[in-house]
Amino acid sequence: MAAGKHRAPNPHRNRVGTVVAAGAVPLVLAVVGAGTANAAAGTLPIAQQEDAPQWPAADSPNEQPYEGMHIPHNELSSLQTARALPNHHYLAPIGTLHTPVSVAPVPPIAPPPGKFRFGDVQVDAPEWINRDQAIMVNDTSAQAEAGIATFLDSIGMERSRSDRIAGQTVGTAAMGAVVGASAATPLTLSAAAMGGLCGLIAGVPFLPIGLVAGPLLGAAVGAAVITIPAAALGAGVGAAVGAVGGLTAPSRVLGDI
Repeated sequence: MAAGKHRAPNPHRNRVGTVVAAGAVPLVLAVVGAGTANAAAGTLPIAQQEDAPQWPAADSPNEQPYEGMHIPHNELSSLQTARALPNHHYLAPIGTLHTPVSVAPVPPIAPPPGKFRFGDVQVDAPEWINRDQAIMVNDTSAQAEAGIATFLDSIGMERSRSDRIAGQTVGTAAMGAVVGASAATPLTLSAAAMGGLCGLIAGVPFLPIGLVAGPLLGAAVGAAVITIPAAALGAGVGAAVGAVGGLTAPSRVLGDI
């Protein structure tokens, strides 16, 4: 028992204990300091605590909230300056035309609720089409129509005649695109099949994903090679027919049926 009481101290153990104690000092000081700060904050009057800055408190730079007009959800348009459908009960004569001059831009026409509008052509928007995509289609069509009407205004046409020509041009162009794409369907299917085969061959080095992505991409490219030119040709023919129809339409005075 005497030997246990008088055991020689271990130098290594003393060094370890010293290092641990020294390393704990900053942690203890930090904890004590935090407790003191919290206690001091707790002694502040309630009003001062509420006025103290809260974290995080930084403002978002360059933030400019959009405050446009509210467009009903069933309106597939985002055009804030859109106007109502024009009155087709009258149609002015063509009048005397001249070289283009500067005129005010013609506002685009808002589509009816739940509709795709391509000039004079209106169809129900399919439910499976994403609303943002439907809005993009309608906005693009309306802006193209407004651009045509603005040009016609610039050469001296009256508003009703400009609207008539622009509406028929865009409407028949859309119908022509559909007819052109439909007429090319047999060639499109053949091109898609050939493109899918080429894609399959090209995708072999990228197994396994290449066996799926290759044919799909190839078929899409093959179909587009036929469909896009056919649709463009049909749209061009349709636009020309619509423009001529708008130009040659007989004038109607107010009150005519």
